[in-house]
Amino acid sequence: MNTALLCPDGQWRCRWCAATPEYMAYHDDEWGFPVRDDVRLFEKICLEGFQSGLSWRTILAKREHFRAAFAGFDFHQVARFGPRDVERLLQDEGIVRHRGKIEATIHNAARAQALAQETGSLAAYFWRWEAPAAEASTEPVATTATSVALSKDLKKRGWKFVGPTTVYAFMQAMGLVNDHAGDCVVRQRVDQARGKFQRPG
Repeated sequence: MNTALLCPDGQWRCRWCAATPEYMAYHDDEWGFPVRDDVRLFEKICLEGFQSGLSWRTILAKREHFRAAFAGFDFHQVARFGPRDVERLLQDEGIVRHRGKIEATIHNAARAQALAQETGSLAAYFWRWEAPAAEASTEPVATTATSVALSKDLKKRGWKFVGPTTVYAFMQAMGLVNDHAGDCVVRQRVDQARGKFQRPG
């Protein structure tokens, strides 16, 4: 969990969301709410990879550009990208122009296809890794035993830019763990959403 901060509207929220105005809506409406849509799951793990070494603010500001550049993160389409697409993306000022991360996204799209075929869906695979309650922490953490294990499994399957810290940020955002601060106004909403959420089988 994260420590909380009293915001101007009189509500307590996770301290990190006060860093920039762009974070507030993302924190209140997206972060931590459970997701089972394969495209959103693929998008998020790719964007977390792009964020490596940068701030999430940078990625969030460019998210719509990323979506346009990577076919809405439809991994079936991205898997068909070739060298010309890589060169096109390297010229796209709307995204992070890092050859290794661009090539990893295309590479991971093919790995996502294989994973979805093997397990039925990306959601079915990722929700196997829902964090156990015992991993809950009162202090911010960058990795957990589950994120380390998931990272290792993805790497074994050939995925790139999926280190334990990247994977844990993905888990936090996609609702595989509720890491809102204990007194954050959104934490209870996330708990309720997770309670109603139908885990993919």
